[in-house]
Amino acid sequence: MAVGARLLLTLYVVPGLLVPALEAAEVLGLFQSPGRSQWVLAETYLRALERRGHRITAVTTFPSSQGSTGGNWTEILIPNPINEHGDLNAFEEVGTGVLDVMKQFLEFSEKTCHGFLKDKNVQKLHKSGKKFDVIVLENLFTECVHGYAHGLKAPVIVLSTFGGTDWMADMVGNPTPYSYVANPFLELGTHMGFLERLQNTLVGVGGKIVRQFLYLPRLDSILQTYLKDPSLPSLSEIERQTSLLLVNYHFTHGCPRPLVPSMVEVGGLHVRQPKKLPQDIQKFLDEATDGAIYFSMGSNVQSAHWPEEKRVAFLKVFSRLKQRVLWKWEKDSLPGQPPNVKTGKWLPQSDILAHKNVRVFITHGGLLSTQEATARGVPLVGIPVFGDQLLNMAQAQRQGYAITLAISNITEASLSWALNEVLNIPRYRGNARRLSRIFHDRPVKPLDQAVYWTEYVIRHQGAPHLRSAALDLAWYQYLLLDVVTMLVAAALLALLVTRAAFRAVLRLLKGTAGGFKPKRTSTKSNKRD
Repeated sequence: MAVGARLLLTLYVVPGLLVPALEAAEVLGLFQSPGRSQWVLAETYLRALERRGHRITAVTTFPSSQGSTGGNWTEILIPNPINEHGDLNAFEEVGTGVLDVMKQFLEFSEKTCHGFLKDKNVQKLHKSGKKFDVIVLENLFTECVHGYAHGLKAPVIVLSTFGGTDWMADMVGNPTPYSYVANPFLELGTHMGFLERLQNTLVGVGGKIVRQFLYLPRLDSILQTYLKDPSLPSLSEIERQTSLLLVNYHFTHGCPRPLVPSMVEVGGLHVRQPKKLPQDIQKFLDEATDGAIYFSMGSNVQSAHWPEEKRVAFLKVFSRLKQRVLWKWEKDSLPGQPPNVKTGKWLPQSDILAHKNVRVFITHGGLLSTQEATARGVPLVGIPVFGDQLLNMAQAQRQGYAITLAISNITEASLSWALNEVLNIPRYRGNARRLSRIFHDRPVKPLDQAVYWTEYVIRHQGAPHLRSAALDLAWYQYLLLDVVTMLVAAALLALLVTRAAFRAVLRLLKGTAGGFKPKRTSTKSNKRD
C-alpha cells in the first residue's frame, strides 16, 4: 500500500469521535489582529492544526509564542496599523456615542485595509501562485483580508474571536432572530421587552444597511486600488462564499441560539489544562491564606493607562483588604504600591485563575477572559471599556456570578462595595462553579471540534453541501415578505369580493321585496264609479 494511502487510513481519535486523518494540507492563516488576545486564540487553533501534520503559513501582526519558523510553521509578520508601538490608550480612544463609534470603526477598517494590502510580503505571497487547501481568517473590521483571500482560490473559514455579529451569521445563512439574540454591542439579554426588541432590531437592521451601502463599498474601492482585478466580486458576495464560520462562543455565556451546520460554536478553545506557575507567583498565591484577587484589563486595555484618580482609588481599596492582589501592571513600578499587592507586566492568566486561593477576578470583560474565569469557576468584578465587553459583563451579572462597574463609577466606595459583595456572598462563587460544570460538560473539546470541522472542509473541497439555501434568497424572500404580501392581497381581495357579493345580495333582496307590493287603488277612479 502506498504511503499516501496509509496516511489517509490513519485514524485520529478525539474523545467521542473517530476522525479520519488527512495528508498534510497547506493552511494559510490571515490574522491582522490589533490586539494580542485575538492572536492568542488564532495561534492556539493554528498550532493544533500544525500538530496534526498540516503545513501552516501564518500572516500575523504578532510573533508566535513558540518561534516564528521551524517544522511546519512559516510566519509572515506584518505591522499593526492601529497599535504599531503597543501604547494605544483605550480609555482615551473609546467612542462615546453611536455615530462616534461607527466613525471609529470605519476609520479603523480603512487603515487596516491599506496597511495589509500595501505590505510587500503580503503582495509577494499573493503573486507567488502558492496553492492552499484552506484559508482561515478573522473578518471583524478586517474584511479586506477576506477579499484578498478570494484571489487565492481556496475554501475560506472565518474564525470569530468573540460571539460574532448578525452580519457574520449572514455569511453562512445562519438566522439571527432580533427577538431574543442580542446585538453584541448592546447590553441586552435574551428575554427582551418591547422597547429592547425595538432597539435590538433598529441597531441590527440599521447596521446592516450602513455596512452594505457605505462601509463595504469603500473597502471594495481600496481592494481594487491594490489588487487591480476587475473580476473580483464585491465583498458582500465574497463573504457569502464562506465555507465555515467558527465562533468563539458557548451557550454557557447566556444566549442559546439556532445554528446551521456551517456555523460551529467552539467557545473556549484556548483554555487548556493549568500549567505550573512561576515560582514567585506560586509562592505569593500559596501564602494568600485569606484568598487572592487577580486584576487584569487584558491585552488591548492597559492598567497603566488608568487615570491617576482611579488608580489611587484602586490602591486605597486594595491596601485595606486582607486578601492579596495580583495585578497585571505594564510598567516597571507602581507608585504607592501596598505590601499586599504584587504586579507583573505579563501574567499567565488562565493558570492563575486555576489556583485554589483566587477568589475574585477584576476584569475588563473581554470574552477570552470571561471564558477562562468560567472554566475555572471564578466570580468577576467587571469594568467593561468597549465592544462586546459591555454585553459579556451584562450577561455575567444576569447569571449571578459578577458585578459590573462603569468606568465613570470607579471610586473607593464603589470598588469596596463590589469586592465585599463578591468576596463575602457565597452565591457568586456558587454560580461561577455551576456554570463551570456546564461549560466543561461537552462531548468534544472545543479545540478538537475546531480541528475536526477544518479538516472536514478540506476533505470535502469546501463542503458546499453545508451551504444554506438562505444564501440564495433575496432579502424579501428570506423574510417571506412576498408570501406575506400575497396572503394580505388575497385576504383583501376576498374581503372586497365578499363585500361586493353581500351588497349585490342586499340589492337583489330589496328589489324582490319591492316586486311583491300590492297595487294601491286610485281614489279618484273610485269616485267616478
